[in-house]
Amino acid sequence: MASNFYLYFISAIIPLLVGFIYYHPKVFGNTWMKSAGLTSESLSKGNMGIIFGLTYFFSLVLSIMLPSVIIHQSHLASLFMPEIMDKTSPEYGELTALMTKLGGKFRTAGHGVTHAAIFSILIVGPILSINALFERRGWKYVILHLGYWTITFMLMGALLCHYLVFTM
Repeated sequence: MASNFYLYFISAIIPLLVGFIYYHPKVFGNTWMKSAGLTSESLSKGNMGIIFGLTYFFSLVLSIMLPSVIIHQSHLASLFMPEIMDKTSPEYGELTALMTKLGGKFRTAGHGVTHAAIFSILIVGPILSINALFERRGWKYVILHLGYWTITFMLMGALLCHYLVFTM
């Protein structure tokens, strides 16, 4: 469990901030609307409160999931289950010693960025591509959204990998 779990809530804001810039008409907004077959008029018909609220909620889900992709130590405790639930068990002591020795390894912003980029390209990229194939969207659509998600996950990965603290 993260002792500074509030970072999940902070990193969940990143997709909204990146989207505000990335999909702005002066950046990639017009390209996105054209590739998605949208107009300013069709976009204005949505309930923005619900859209932004659900976007934040789903971003929070992504934020909570992302450490399992970017932080090697995030699954270490599962190797010692269920014994580590008893703080007097040898397994609890072994895990504590291991985390004391290696818990800070590869816990940099750069490492989070690297894993997030790999995740984006190898997981998000194929998912977007499959959706685009069935929606009959062009590759510009895929590349555009892959760029957004890569930037977004890299920023989230940097924040979470560097600052998230796991406690026993």
